[in-house]
Amino acid sequence: MNRLAAAALTFLIASPAVAADLRTQVDDYRATHEAAIVGQLETLVRLKSVAADPQGLAATGAALEGQLKMRGFETKSWSAGGSAPIIYGLLKSPGARRTAIFYAHYDGQPVTRTQWSSDPFVPVMRDGLAGKDLDWKAAKPPFNPEWRLFGRATADDKSAIIAFLTAFDALKALHRKPSVNIKVVWEGEEEASSAHLDGILKDHADELRADVWLIGDGPVHQSRTATIYFGARGSMGLDATIYGPLRALHDGHYGNWVPNPAAMAAELITQMRDGEGRIIIPNFADDVRPLSAAEREAIARLPNVEGGLKKEFGIARTEGGEGLTASTMRPSINIRGIRSGQVGAEANNAIPVDAVLSVDFRLVPGQTTRRVQEKVEAFLKARGWIVVRETPDMATRLANPRIIKLTWGGGYPALRSDMTSPAAKGAIAAAEKAAGGPIAILPMMGGSVPINLFDELFHVPIIGLPLGNHDNNQHAANENLRLRNLWDGINLYAAMMAQLNW
Repeated sequence: MNRLAAAALTFLIASPAVAADLRTQVDDYRATHEAAIVGQLETLVRLKSVAADPQGLAATGAALEGQLKMRGFETKSWSAGGSAPIIYGLLKSPGARRTAIFYAHYDGQPVTRTQWSSDPFVPVMRDGLAGKDLDWKAAKPPFNPEWRLFGRATADDKSAIIAFLTAFDALKALHRKPSVNIKVVWEGEEEASSAHLDGILKDHADELRADVWLIGDGPVHQSRTATIYFGARGSMGLDATIYGPLRALHDGHYGNWVPNPAAMAAELITQMRDGEGRIIIPNFADDVRPLSAAEREAIARLPNVEGGLKKEFGIARTEGGEGLTASTMRPSINIRGIRSGQVGAEANNAIPVDAVLSVDFRLVPGQTTRRVQEKVEAFLKARGWIVVRETPDMATRLANPRIIKLTWGGGYPALRSDMTSPAAKGAIAAAEKAAGGPIAILPMMGGSVPINLFDELFHVPIIGLPLGNHDNNQHAANENLRLRNLWDGINLYAAMMAQLNW
C-alpha cells in the first residue's frame, strides 16, 4: 500500500475522542491555515479555465484530479467529443450507510479584459468591493474576513472546490471520519451550457449512484445568512429580429407611414410583460406547479433584505410587490438587450431598418422549454406576426405586415427538490450545526443550474450548498469572493462530510 493510500486509511479508521463542536474545531484549523487556503484558491484562479481556452480547461481538470489523488481519492477523468474533462473522485468511509456526491464546476464565464480593473487571471486582494489593493501575502493572519479576492471564477465555482478540499483536510487533521461515502463530480463546461454532461452522466450512471447530490454553486442569501437551497429555475434564451424598411428612411418624409421596427419592438415588450414584471402572454403560467405549504413557510421565515438592497442598487421601487424571494418563485422574462438605430451623437432622424431583442426566460417547475416555445409563438401569431427562422425574402416582406425572426437558444427546465425528505432534513440539521444557528432555506434559487439532469437520471434528493457573497459580480467583470463566505463554506462542507445523517 502506498503512502497516500495509507494516509487515507489512517484518516478513515482513526478513532480518538471526538469533540462535540465540529464547527469550533474546523474554525481553529482554518485560522491556522488561512494563508495556505487563500494561496490554493489563488493558484486555481490563475488557471484559465474558460471555454475559449481548451488547454486551460484541460490543465485545470488535471490539477484538480491531482488534488484528489493527493488526498487518497480514487479518480477518473471523463470527456466526450473533445469536451473539458469531468473529474470524478471516490473515497469510501467504513461503516457509512449513505453516499453523497459533491458537484461543482471549475470553468468560468468568458472575460472582456477592458471591463476589469485588473487581470481576471491574476487574482488581486482588496479591502472591500471598491477597496484598495492589498499585499495579502505579506499580511499576518488572521485575515480581515471582509477582504475580497478578485478574479474570474473566484466565487463561481472555484471557491466551492477549495472549501471542499479544505474541509476534507480539516477533518483529516482532526481525525474525524466522514459519515458518508464521498463522491466528487467537477465539471468543466457548465458555463457553456453543459453540452456533454447528459451523455457522460448516462455513460457512467453506475459509478454515479448515490443517495444525495450536493451542489456547490450560487450565492448565499442577501442577508449573508448561511443558506441551502433545494432547486433552481430553468432557463431559455431567445433572439428576435423585427423588420422595417429595406433601408433607413427620413422620418420627416416617411414617419407615421412606414412602420418603425423600434416602436414595434417596444409595443411587443409591453404585450409580453406588464409594469410589475409579470408575464402576460396568455396561458404562459398554466403549467406552473404551485408552491407547497413547507416552501411558502420557508420563504416567510427569510430575513427581510429588500430595504438594504434598494439602497445598494440605487432603486426607489421593486417589481411584483411580493418580496424578492417570492418573486423568484415565478417565471420571468428578462429583456437582456435591445438594438435598433443609433443614439446620442450618432443618432439620426431616420426610421431604422430593424430592431433586435435578446430575451431570456426563467422557468419554474411544471414548465418545459418546448411548451414555452409553443406558447410564445402561438401568442405572436395571434397578434398578427409571421414567424420566420431565416432572413425574409422580398416576397415574404411584401405579403406580411409584421415579420419576426426567432432564434431560440438552448435551455433546460427548473427543479424544486422535496424540502421535507429525510435527506433534506439531514442536510438542514448539518447546515445549522455548521452555522451555529438557523439558516436561510430557499425552496429554489433564482438563478439557473442544469441540476434537472441529475434528477431525471438518478431520482435522488438534490440540495444546493451556496457560499458566494451575493455581490460577487458573478458572470460579470470584477468577480470576487468575500473571505468570510469562504470560511463559512468550509464549515458547511465539513458538516456535510462528517455530520450528514438520515
